[in-house]
Amino acid sequence: MNDENGESVIDAARGKRRHRWRGIVGVSIARLWHRPTRINSSRIRMAVVVVALTIALLLCISGIALAVADDGAMQADDADAEIAPEGSGSLSAVDGVESSRLGEANERAAEIRSEDGVEHASPVLVEPTKFESPDGDTRTILLVGVVPDDTSRTVAGLSTTGLESGDSHYDDGSYAGPTERQLVLSPSAADRLDASEGDERTVSSGQSDMDVPSLTVSAVDDTGAAGEGDAPVALVHLSELQTFAGSGDDQLADRILVWGEPAAAESAAEDVYPGASVESTSGGDPSALFDDGLAFATSAIALLIGVTICASFVATTMGMAVDQDRRTLAVLQTVGISLSGRLVVVATTTVVATLCGAVIGIVLGALGILAINAVAGATVASGSVAMAHPVFVPYALAVALVAGVLAVPYPLVIAARTSVLTEVGR
Repeated sequence: MNDENGESVIDAARGKRRHRWRGIVGVSIARLWHRPTRINSSRIRMAVVVVALTIALLLCISGIALAVADDGAMQADDADAEIAPEGSGSLSAVDGVESSRLGEANERAAEIRSEDGVEHASPVLVEPTKFESPDGDTRTILLVGVVPDDTSRTVAGLSTTGLESGDSHYDDGSYAGPTERQLVLSPSAADRLDASEGDERTVSSGQSDMDVPSLTVSAVDDTGAAGEGDAPVALVHLSELQTFAGSGDDQLADRILVWGEPAAAESAAEDVYPGASVESTSGGDPSALFDDGLAFATSAIALLIGVTICASFVATTMGMAVDQDRRTLAVLQTVGISLSGRLVVVATTTVVATLCGAVIGIVLGALGILAINAVAGATVASGSVAMAHPVFVPYALAVALVAGVLAVPYPLVIAARTSVLTEVGR
């Protein structure tokens, strides 16, 4: 049915309804702003403050849990960026399956190292290799070729400290320089080869038609991520492994690791290898919380306590505020606002107050994480003991929203029991 102007009556009714609900929400927000700023309502302010402090504490605990999970995640590499062939994944285990590789890796890694903000870049080549054990049997371990520098790095869960800095055999692409023939073993690799520091092990003659090298164990690293129970892994100099594996002509590598400022490392990697996949590996990954039992339990308990405290306190304070403000609700009823409209006013006020506390809590939580790291760094820790992540912002808002929704029923019950006649008689 249309009116005389041709406008649908139904559309007009819907437009009026939307306008009415917008007005109710606007009244709710204006009322929330008016009360704490002009009427000096201590209850509203107290609710916002408690929510802010609870959210801040929740973020601090979550930041500590994330740092614990990040340290306990047994990260195979400590680089800030990784370059890999498009569509390939990061190497994290020994499976003997050869995937796509990067070409001209040595030259391009040198280009990346020359960029501002980049501390070091190393190609990484992975080759399953058979060694002759003292009992005459052949044992397979995974050789990982790297280019070490003067700083201790972690590659494949092992420290590069046991390797001589540089890659002398590469010799600007001639592969004619002197060889170091060093081997850094993981504990499982040392057990498999029955080798310890200073021992010499020879690559099996059936491994390649090329001259087989003998390597000296320069270190057994039992502090890295490739600990007991993991696959047997060993670090060697990149060019020596390339020569032995026949990868020197094309300077092949499975990936390139870049250390330095995260933004600079990613930018340099994208410039040198525009067709490859470049991923940042710095910073905590929130998904690591699910892999660490202690960190997950800590964050889960903090979440439960945070939601409970926020919901309980907001419900109590907002209920008291609504009870104190019954006359205003009675006035809204007298001007024609229905019960559902008045309940929307109360619910919106409660949720918005909770979200305002969450916004303040996010700021306080970020400052708290900085303070925790500053104090820990000046006293007992050499690194960060709490980590921040962008996902903390929506996480905090979601927690506050849930707490606000859980707190709404109590003030709604009080508002629903408000009577115009009762309030007029007071």
